Amino acid sequence: MVRFLNQPYPIDYSAGAQLRKATLIGLFVGLFLLVFQPFGLNSWETPNKVLKILGFGAVTFAVTAFNFIILRRLFPRLYVEEEWTVGREIVALMINIMLIAIANRFYLGWLLDVGEHSSISWAGMILVTFLIGLFPVTGLVFVSYITRLKKYSQAAASLPIHVHNEVTTLARTAPVGPATEPVNATVTLVADNEKDSVSLDAEDLLFVESSDNYCTVTYLKNKQVAKPLLRSSLSRLEKQITQPYIVRCHRSYIVNLNRVERVTGNAQGYKLHLLSGQFIVPVSRQYNETLIAELKAL
Repeated sequence: MVRFLNQPYPIDYSAGAQLRKATLIGLFVGLFLLVFQPFGLNSWETPNKVLKILGFGAVTFAVTAFNFIILRRLFPRLYVEEEWTVGREIVALMINIMLIAIANRFYLGWLLDVGEHSSISWAGMILVTFLIGLFPVTGLVFVSYITRLKKYSQAAASLPIHVHNEVTTLARTAPVGPATEPVNATVTLVADNEKDSVSLDAEDLLFVESSDNYCTVTYLKNKQVAKPLLRSSLSRLEKQITQPYIVRCHRSYIVNLNRVERVTGNAQGYKLHLLSGQFIVPVSRQYNETLIAELKAL
């Protein structure tokens, strides 16, 4: 069980996807309470009862949207996909459920008239919510994990293993069709200050990794790994690269596809192995299809 909880799990950074998820959860809660009316709601006599019950769904939507969208942008270091696991996903979802229970309990207290008393205590409502939510959440995360793991592992296994050699790599740098100009096999990356720069043969570049306002250029210099640091955004450096086989594969990585030797997959997506597995570069889901297609064409 501990091993399963420590398995990598993806994070969806898309605000649109998270907004849709919050909407669906809010609708589910509102309609569930309206249809089944638990927690003594069935005996609740009040004007506009339907609207008031649906208000629980609105509260659920607001809490979930805040947790899934705003909170992740306020504290991005807490939501790093490379460190995210099945256990963290379950904990995050359970915290969201508990916050929904607390917010809805406040909402219920606000709805009640001064002379009314709720038949549901704070502890009772939170405990019931926790017990109701724990098993479905764990089950859904488990199914999602297995589905994603199977998908990416099988797709990665179908890709050929490529062992880098200088002859085939240089051949791939040539454009398709009759060449009218010499192939530019040099990459020059210039920092924000327009003074610091790194120039290297394109075939020697392994990948570029961003961290905050800096980028690390990892390449081979005299057959040894070099990692100079440039103050620049990854997007800015990406625009300086003209070689079609050096591409963006992640919000934090640019990779030389000619240097990819093997592809594996886990629940988070594909992993690119370079330099005999010494380096592993992740692939964001938004780049999955196009990047794998390019690897198959190599």
